[in-house]
Amino acid sequence: MARYIGPSCKICRREGEKLFLKGSKCPSDKCTFERRGYAPGEHGQTRRRKGSGYGLRLREKQKLKRIYGLLEKQFRNYFLKAEREKGITGEKLLQLLECRLDNLVYRLGFAPSRKTARQLICHRHLLVNNRRVDIPSYQVQIGEIISIQEKSRNLDIIHSALREKGRGAEFPWLRLDKARLQGELLERPKRIDIPVMVQEQLVVEFYSR
Repeated sequence: MARYIGPSCKICRREGEKLFLKGSKCPSDKCTFERRGYAPGEHGQTRRRKGSGYGLRLREKQKLKRIYGLLEKQFRNYFLKAEREKGITGEKLLQLLECRLDNLVYRLGFAPSRKTARQLICHRHLLVNNRRVDIPSYQVQIGEIISIQEKSRNLDIIHSALREKGRGAEFPWLRLDKARLQGELLERPKRIDIPVMVQEQLVVEFYSR
């Protein structure tokens, strides 16, 4: 499975905003972005020229791709799949990304970040409809149940993530049962319910140029 293995904070600095790639570590004062909010590299602190139309679309595409932890080929494949579906391409793209198993494990609160969620899945701690799934990109279908397998129910990382305020109950398209450590995808999320601050239309324009 190809994935980015460099420092997460470097990505946030490059995009000029926090993408919350490290979960609970991001809001703390120790976050690198708080101490060095400029772009990485030798010329990161120098003044930059105003971005072009192409540059704005590129940055929006890069931001969305990095939020979900994908590399270019995989992200483009999602776009091509969204383009073939009926409806608004940008919204369909976000729905496909949100229905990835690693994202849903994160949204349900079983992991503090998508990167940790991918690790839990690859280490075979997750079940989908009582079947072990170790593919982070698995597309969860409406009605499927995501759960923690029996021998992994005492993992500290899962319980500490669940204790964090927020995630799970705030998404109308998900149902979380903390007592049974399982969640269900009720429907495909609507754009208004997806808490990702991107202009997906710019991503569509980037690939359609």
